[in-house]
Amino acid sequence: MERSVLSKDVVIVGSGPAGLSAALNLGRGRKKVLVCDAGPRRNAAAEHMHGFVSRDGISPAEFRAIGREQLARYDVELRDVRVASVERHEGVFHLTLEDGTRVVARRMLLATGLVDQPLDLPGFRELWGKALFQCPYCHGWEIQDRAWGIVASGEHSLEFALFVKGWSSDLVLFTNGALELSAEHRERLRRAEIRVVESRVRRLGVSASDPEALEAVELEDGTRVAREFLFIHPPQKQVSLVESLVQTMGLALDEMGFVRVDAFQQTSVPGLYAAGDLTTRLQGALVAAAAGAMSAYRMNHELNMEALGASHG
Repeated sequence: MERSVLSKDVVIVGSGPAGLSAALNLGRGRKKVLVCDAGPRRNAAAEHMHGFVSRDGISPAEFRAIGREQLARYDVELRDVRVASVERHEGVFHLTLEDGTRVVARRMLLATGLVDQPLDLPGFRELWGKALFQCPYCHGWEIQDRAWGIVASGEHSLEFALFVKGWSSDLVLFTNGALELSAEHRERLRRAEIRVVESRVRRLGVSASDPEALEAVELEDGTRVAREFLFIHPPQKQVSLVESLVQTMGLALDEMGFVRVDAFQQTSVPGLYAAGDLTTRLQGALVAAAAGAMSAYRMNHELNMEALGASHG
């Protein structure tokens, strides 16, 4: 027997900070919303979230639980299911979920985040989120003035190494074959008292007494450089649904591979919005939540004006 088709004002894919924020504001705007989410959480390895006013230090799991609980009073449905396919006909989105459910919606928000691709480096997976980090705003306060390392992934790593001096004066920059330093670069690092190691990293030495602690960075020649924490930026990619929409709908990405959006988070596809880490290199829970709210404001405005048969500008 064929399942009935769900009719919604907005479908949101992803229930991280961006998705939950958008769902809350759309719910308060009296819109019928479906939030679909499945798969591993990008911040699953993190024990705490920081820098989110009123929620500093909360665990990601608790944050999500509170967000979902607060949606219960609104016309927001949450389903832990993947979106299998999306088509757009005459301005309406037609979705099929992996459980076979079919959904139609006038607007759609991608809040899927990104996928971090683990490096093929011994010790990386064991230490990720424990002693290996990406964001000093998320973890810097807790590990201030400790022995830090920065593993370069490109030219931006030079500025990053100089920037994080604000948290720790004990810094080593591992160029790791990803960063060529000019004489000017070397002088800037020397003045900042940042040690430079140009040999490639072979492995990360996990402490024998604590499997979640970094003991040293081992280089190709066997040298071990004692470090307690590393900041490292592994490659990121869009989730498969976003990659599919690039192919089927011509969803535009920018030169860095992020989904291109305007000031109100609308993508190149009319009616399709995106918010959160998949749109920007400036990645953080508070930033994503703000972007989710912005997309909700715009979608709600458009839907209200469409109901009146008026132009929303």
